[in-house]
Amino acid sequence: MPASGAVTRHTLRQQIADALRDEVLAGRLLPLREFTVKQIAEQYGVSATPVREALVDLSAQGLLDSDQHRGFRVHQFSVDDFRGMVEARSLIMDGIIRKLEEAGEGPAGRPHGAALVSVRRRAEEATRAARGGDLDILIGYDLRFWRELGGIVANRYVADFLHRMRVQAWVFSVPFLRGDPDGGEWLWGGHERLIEALTLADTAAVRVVVGEYNDHSLEWAERLESPAR
Repeated sequence: MPASGAVTRHTLRQQIADALRDEVLAGRLLPLREFTVKQIAEQYGVSATPVREALVDLSAQGLLDSDQHRGFRVHQFSVDDFRGMVEARSLIMDGIIRKLEEAGEGPAGRPHGAALVSVRRRAEEATRAARGGDLDILIGYDLRFWRELGGIVANRYVADFLHRMRVQAWVFSVPFLRGDPDGGEWLWGGHERLIEALTLADTAAVRVVVGEYNDHSLEWAERLESPAR
């Protein structure tokens, strides 16, 4: 059994990583923003060790870049990076849907009803936030929605990879959405439709909703590169 000190440090490390990730997702730590372990340790009033570990964790997740002499900076994703994220999640979701199709229309092909209760609540809140243009609320519920849904319809390695892609996609998107007066119009809110299709084991409808989601993302990416923007 690990010592309580080790447990406390691990918990602190995770708390710091979560807090910094939330700062990036909220747009308070913008791409290319630089900081050191010492600065973050002083900000949170903790020792350098859990901070350094948290920053290394976020670097491994692709959210920070590490520079031996200058510390860390928030990674800046490009529009092409974003397109790559959409393509990656599209390919994986296609595999998940095919697996559901192979399971058939019976109980084996349906995610368990009880397991969907929590995900359905996330879907309702995410859809409501998207319709209201509330980016801060949407990000939290959207990430929870897809994370919990991934835990139901895919193995944990696939679910973890998809979660990482979605966090990175939000990190890329947030500065643009906040700087665009019409950004709220580009918030996708098809979560409830997707849950309904999964509940009915209607894989054709699942494909339609996921396809619309990916097309929506790529259309937005194209808009970012439009000279008229």
